[in-house]
Amino acid sequence: MSDTAIRAGLTIDRKLATFLETEVLTPLGRDGEAFWNGFADLLATFVPRNRQLLAKRELLQKEIDSWHRQRRGQHFNHAEYHGFLESIGYLVPEPGDFTIGTQNVDPEIATMAGPQLVVPILNARFLLNAANARWGSLYDGFYGTDALEDAPRAEQAGYCPVRGAAVIAAGRKFLDEALPLVDQSWADLADEKDGKLIDENQYVGETEKGLLFKNNGLHIEVQFNRQSPIGSTDKAGISDIILESALTTIADCEDSVAAVDAEDKLLAYTNWLGVIRGDLEESFQKGGKTLTRKLAGNKDYTAPDGSAHSLPGRSLMFVRNVGHLMTNPAIILPDGSEIPEGIMDAVFTSAISTFDVEGKAKYGNSKHASIYIVKPKMHGPEECAFTNNLFNAVEDLLGLKRHTIKVGVMDEERRTSANLGACIHAVKDRIVFINTGFLDRTGDEIHTSMQAGPMVRKGAMKNSDWLKAYEARNVGIGLKHGLSGKAQIGKGMWAAPDLMAQMMREKIGHLDAGANTAWVPSPTAATLHALHYHHKDVFEVQKSLGDVPGLELLLSIPLSDGVNWSEDEIREELDNNAQGLLGYVVRWIDAGVGCSKVPDINDVGLMEDRATLRISSQHMANWLLHGVCTQDQVMDSLKRMAVKVDAQNASDPTYEPMTDNWDGVAFKAACDLVFEGASQPSGYTEPLLHQWRLVKKAG
Repeated sequence: MSDTAIRAGLTIDRKLATFLETEVLTPLGRDGEAFWNGFADLLATFVPRNRQLLAKRELLQKEIDSWHRQRRGQHFNHAEYHGFLESIGYLVPEPGDFTIGTQNVDPEIATMAGPQLVVPILNARFLLNAANARWGSLYDGFYGTDALEDAPRAEQAGYCPVRGAAVIAAGRKFLDEALPLVDQSWADLADEKDGKLIDENQYVGETEKGLLFKNNGLHIEVQFNRQSPIGSTDKAGISDIILESALTTIADCEDSVAAVDAEDKLLAYTNWLGVIRGDLEESFQKGGKTLTRKLAGNKDYTAPDGSAHSLPGRSLMFVRNVGHLMTNPAIILPDGSEIPEGIMDAVFTSAISTFDVEGKAKYGNSKHASIYIVKPKMHGPEECAFTNNLFNAVEDLLGLKRHTIKVGVMDEERRTSANLGACIHAVKDRIVFINTGFLDRTGDEIHTSMQAGPMVRKGAMKNSDWLKAYEARNVGIGLKHGLSGKAQIGKGMWAAPDLMAQMMREKIGHLDAGANTAWVPSPTAATLHALHYHHKDVFEVQKSLGDVPGLELLLSIPLSDGVNWSEDEIREELDNNAQGLLGYVVRWIDAGVGCSKVPDINDVGLMEDRATLRISSQHMANWLLHGVCTQDQVMDSLKRMAVKVDAQNASDPTYEPMTDNWDGVAFKAACDLVFEGASQPSGYTEPLLHQWRLVKKAG
């Protein structure tokens, strides 16, 4: 660090220290010196424990690797394996019956069901779009995507009346299903005063632009405007249907960002402060004009009794901190080491969120003065207990009431899945969220059993026994311990933002599974996915779910069991992995972009983050280790796919081609992720990505 400040024995990037003191602590009325001294004490307690937990991960992995090596080629004995995992402390005893005790949880999390966005915190424009995605136009969602499979394509530039008519018809069909009228269809209405709801309790009131209704806990605003282009041609004058869409949004400091130093972390914390304080703005050029985006205001309405009310205009915001593994040079500890980034995130994002807790924000985030932090990549109940104790200490440091900070637990590591009840118990008085993640969970599945043998092809993972058990156990265990009505049980991302028709067919499966939220890749996708929650009452679905699958299926290892793939099949699999890996890494390393729509090998745009990279790199490393492919075959795929990725990015004037620049930073990073993949901690990609991104930033 070239420009630093010393605070309580800590060497801190000066800009970061100044930001915290002038923008956060002073406006909150906190004493700076007392804060830094308390922060230093907190670090003295929790940094050694953090290191011990990471050492425990490595020790368990070495024992598992050794166990598999000794039994390579032998018949797999599940009972023996289960006993071995218990003997080394990988599996812990199940806690007795308990129910979570979390209090002061906002309804968007506890009692409402709807879509959830995840957005990179470094991109202010995306962050504003996501925060403002609480309300979305159904007409825009239908018109601008392929969600209506039978709707005609636009026949002309600008507005196409033929396609518009199909959109309006689909909107009326939705209203008939969600807000049925007595003896008529919404399509028959001639005026906004006509029609009578079968359930009159669905009517909420009148807004500035129309009428407000409610179904399955979600609001629907039917807007009327006979002077608008659409309303002027509409029989009833309906100009749009606005749906309550992204109930919650996760501002992500982790998998979807490339944050490797103090400069990056300062931007993350500055953007989070802008969201919490309510004054975040971003200006950009569009159509030759400068546009400025701000946070949306609330939606006011008048109830039938004449009283005035308002609904939030923005998503309820979570912030996802970094996990336990990575450190950051933004702060250097007295022993000369970097600060654990997850501890820094916990303190800094909570300090910023205190503006909301103490009523010093323009709009307010939590109505119950709660702070919502998602904690990823925890391995088992010990690490969950560490997070619980850390949050206790952060609350004490900031003078907050106990359990002000709530936690969302990402169930994306095998040791967490196998001990999920105990993990929930470790944070039982602050948990507000459990969520499955196929990609990271698969990456950990491969790495944990790396030495057991070659894994099935990546596509076959989606039909594996362990994955089905994982998804079902997550919901079942959550329900068993009382999350329904108190917390979110979430499911993972729909990665293809351009394939909305397919999303509409498939993503309702998350509701059928009992999830009361699921991730979507865009505000438009949130509005469309909201239709699913009008179609089904998830809380009723949860009451009908069956028994929780046992551990035997969860701990079944997805080995290929002697399959002999052809050379073409091996090449196809390597190409698929290599193309996805390169397409993501080149943006991460060269441009510092941690999440974007990356074309896959078939040129379909997919929203990619580090979880995608983890599974691809670990899969290739596994096949290399077991001789399914050779290093030459992998390098051949990487070089050929670099040509393809370069072509896919040819329209970007800032893009640096990898082809024939095999010593370039991005290509070398991609190679390291594969060839050193088996030795990376838990198979994570962050250590190598951070190393090579810092090389790139240094020029």
